Amino acid sequence: MTPRPALRRTVGHARRPRGPKRTSAGLSPVRAGATLVALLSVLAIYGVGASSIFAYQRLEIEGRDRLLTDPGAVEARLGLTSGGSNLVLVQTEAIAASLRELPAVTDARVSVQLPDTLRVRLIEREPILAWVVGGQRFLVDREGVLFAAYPVDEPGPSKGLPAVVDGRASSVTLAVGARLDPVDLDAATRLGSLSPADVGSAGKSLRIVVDDSDGYTVQSLPGGPVAVFGFYTLSLRTPELIPGQVRLLRSLLEGREATIRRVILASDTSGTYLPRSSPSRDAAPGGSAGSSGAP
Repeated sequence: MTPRPALRRTVGHARRPRGPKRTSAGLSPVRAGATLVALLSVLAIYGVGASSIFAYQRLEIEGRDRLLTDPGAVEARLGLTSGGSNLVLVQTEAIAASLRELPAVTDARVSVQLPDTLRVRLIEREPILAWVVGGQRFLVDREGVLFAAYPVDEPGPSKGLPAVVDGRASSVTLAVGARLDPVDLDAATRLGSLSPADVGSAGKSLRIVVDDSDGYTVQSLPGGPVAVFGFYTLSLRTPELIPGQVRLLRSLLEGREATIRRVILASDTSGTYLPRSSPSRDAAPGGSAGSSGAP
C-alpha cells in the first residue's frame, strides 16, 4: 500500500468575531441638556448665596410679649450678622437646636422668610412654683427646673403662683438651670396647693418657708400661727405625711386660731401647740392632739 502523505496543519491565529460598532464618545443631546441645567443650577445657587438681597436684617419672635426668654438671649444664639449673613444658606435646624438649650425653652421652630427675615417660635416651660432665695425669685416647672429668675421686688410672671421662701444655707448656690430635689418639689407642690381654709384658718393667705431649723413651716397671714410641718426625706419621713398633717392642723386651729402662736406637727396623727401667751417658743405646749384629735 502506498502510504498517505501526512497532512500539514497550518499554525495561525483564530479569527475573532466582529463585535458591534462603538458609538461616538460624545454627549448625547439629553446628557448635554442635563449637564447644562445642573451647571446653571449651581451658578444660580452661588449667585443667590452671594447676593446681598437676601442678607439677614430682621428677627421675628412669635408672641415675644408673652415669653419668659429674653429676646437678646435668642438673638445671641442665632450666630447671624445683620446685613452680612445670607438667609439662603442658613441652617435653620442647627439654630433651633441651639435655642432648645436655653433654660426656659423646651422646643423651638425656626424658618426663613425671604428676603431678609428669620422667624422663631419658642415653646417654653410652664411655671408651677416661685422659689425665693435671698433677693431672687426663681420660676420652677413641674420637673423641678429653675428656669428663670427675677428680683423679689418684681413679681413679674410669678404673680399668682404659690411661693416657697428657702432660707437653707445650702440653697444660696441655686441658679437658673438648677433642679430642685424631688423631695422638695413634692413637699412644695403639696403645701403650695393649700388655701387658708384648708388648714382651718381665717387668714387671707399662707406663707411657706423652709429652713435649717424647722424644715417646712406654713404661716397664716396676716399674723396667724406658724405650723411646723418639719423635714422630709425620700424614705423615712416622706411628703406623703402632708395630707394627714393638714387634717391634724385644721383640728387644732378650729375655734382657737386667735389664741395659738405655734403648732408643731410631729406626724400626721400627733401634734402640739403653743398659746400666744407663752413666753418662749420652747415653753411647754398649751395643748395637744393625738390620733383622736384629727378628723
